[in-house]
Amino acid sequence: MEKILKELTQKENIRTNLSNLRQLIKADEAKISVQAFIVENEVLVLGFLKHEDAKTRKNAALLLGDMQYQNALEGLMDAYQNEQTLFVKASYLQALMELEIKDELSKLKAWLDELSALEVTLENKKHIDEQIRALRKIIIAHEGISRHEIDIEKKDVDVLLMTNRSQRETIRRTITYGTAKIHPLGIEVHTDELSKLIELRTYREIAFLLDTKDFLPAEPVEAAKILAGSNMLSILRLLHTGEGSFYFRIECKSSMDLEARSAFTKKLGAELERQTKGQMINSTSDYEVEIRLIMNKEGNFFPCMLLNTLKSNRFSYRKNAIATSIHPSTAALIMELAKPYLKENAQIMDPFCGVGTMLIERDNAVGTKQMYGTDIFGDAIIYARENSILAGKQINYIHRDFMDFKHEYLFDEIITNMPLRGKKTKQEMDAFYQQFFDKMPEILNRDAVVILYTNEIGFVKKQLRLHKEFALQQETCLQPKNDFYLLILSYKRGLQ
Repeated sequence: MEKILKELTQKENIRTNLSNLRQLIKADEAKISVQAFIVENEVLVLGFLKHEDAKTRKNAALLLGDMQYQNALEGLMDAYQNEQTLFVKASYLQALMELEIKDELSKLKAWLDELSALEVTLENKKHIDEQIRALRKIIIAHEGISRHEIDIEKKDVDVLLMTNRSQRETIRRTITYGTAKIHPLGIEVHTDELSKLIELRTYREIAFLLDTKDFLPAEPVEAAKILAGSNMLSILRLLHTGEGSFYFRIECKSSMDLEARSAFTKKLGAELERQTKGQMINSTSDYEVEIRLIMNKEGNFFPCMLLNTLKSNRFSYRKNAIATSIHPSTAALIMELAKPYLKENAQIMDPFCGVGTMLIERDNAVGTKQMYGTDIFGDAIIYARENSILAGKQINYIHRDFMDFKHEYLFDEIITNMPLRGKKTKQEMDAFYQQFFDKMPEILNRDAVVILYTNEIGFVKKQLRLHKEFALQQETCLQPKNDFYLLILSYKRGLQ
């Protein structure tokens, strides 16, 4: 550190030393020393912004930004305006992102307007796009985005419900608000009752279908032309009131590595801005629209559009979750599949309740009398209580191991998402399932039902052979790739 700072005061190896300082200041102790150096040598360091070497100017700007050195504001603004080397200009803006620039916003907006009006060539396109992205990021960070109000009443739309693919036909049969058909990614629905459709509980996400006809190529300029020429903007205008641009981000589901995917989405976002003449504005941190691209086996993309403005209250209770929590739409789908076995006003027990999702969705499917949940993870119990209050449900949660649980009356149903194996051995899981099956008869009523969601079907079937009082009534695979099954068992007291 001392050698670097000494050489900088002597104006030796400036470019390399500035770069080295940027690495060193990742440690807080070094950052304090560099801060003191810059304060003491402010004229010297700010002077590096005018150095004859372009990379030295770039490194100086980035260092001042890293240090959030507010006194560099005027110097960085001047340096940006005077810079003639294109690849350096975005570095000044990157540094400005770290400073308080509220009083300079009007100037930054003027720069953005100038850049947007520039003629784009192969030589300047990359650097102009970098500057536009940086300026938009600064402006949005200070002002936010202009938002639209959504109006979906009686609007004809084609949407895609992204659902469990193995149960698409089951879900399709439940759709009464529009015309539904199977789609490779879920269920395609044509409807003018979107406000009712979005409250369906068994889909994970809802997207709007674009009339691109063909898949998008993995080439950003051509892909942007196709998107801009689709019905994307007409859908957005149909469903929203107010004028102004729509802020979007691109989500790319593909086999590309992170660097290639990032480069592709940046280029596509910039080109889509250009092709729509600013009606669509790329903003990765604050946006109303997500353009979802899903790669197929040939390396092309299926495009669709998700709207942050489209709100549903179906899972608004789910404030808290843990890593092993089941998704609410999966829990709702389980209830839909199990509905023929669910009883009105039943007494329900969830032995491994987590944050309460299965119990809440059970009561939503068919009304219950009383519900209990146990879990050994104390935080999960706290979260479950809060989620249940938000859902308007009266559920009794107990921080206890189910294997030690006792109750004064018996239960009509056990319904649960079975614990994952995690670090347990095969032998330990085998013993766990045996203990579970040994325990259940202690708390189950005559003619009770057991509804299990598990990826350990082998252990369940072994216990069914050993416990004749239980019989398998339904076996449904929900995730073929990971072997997750819904198993519905009947229980007959006295058949042990």
